[in-house]
Amino acid sequence: MTPSQTAAPKPIGWDYNPSSWPQRLPIVGLAIAGFAIAVYLTLYQLDVVDTVWEPFFGDGSRRVLTSRVSTILVIPDAALGAAGYLADAVTGAVGGTQRWRRMPWLVVLFGLAVGPLGAASIILVILQPVMFDSFCTLCLASAVISVWMIGPAMDEVLASLQVLRRAKDDGRSVWHVFWSGADS
Repeated sequence: MTPSQTAAPKPIGWDYNPSSWPQRLPIVGLAIAGFAIAVYLTLYQLDVVDTVWEPFFGDGSRRVLTSRVSTILVIPDAALGAAGYLADAVTGAVGGTQRWRRMPWLVVLFGLAVGPLGAASIILVILQPVMFDSFCTLCLASAVISVWMIGPAMDEVLASLQVLRRAKDDGRSVWHVFWSGADS
């Protein structure tokens, strides 16, 4: 790989930089909004707040948030969502605009934080009408946020995986590039 390829401001063959702030800040903003929603729902599940806001589905939020599924773990499911969103926000905010090639480990961690949260949200939305014959407005909003974050986050992960593939093709240690970046 030539020095001009390793110092490229965007991945080879791409017309944008997936680690640029305009690409990442919306994801971080969505994660913060999701975190706020999840914390509020957690407070309801912990009986810190007496009621949960529900403008569309009557007592649907109460039914969903107090269901067997929401209490199957030691902590409320919304608390897991809050932790996931916090991980999304932190891993999305850390690193510069070249992290797709300089910090592949962080970008992959970011993808692992965003992807499963989106998948879990989809499953929980499917369970609402099937198991509880109800919907929860804020749960649906949280799910939409999770799904919106997946595409832009995966772009950056793909760019980092491209860096790792190029390292392998060049005979360099993929493990070293994963932890140290393409420039080392």
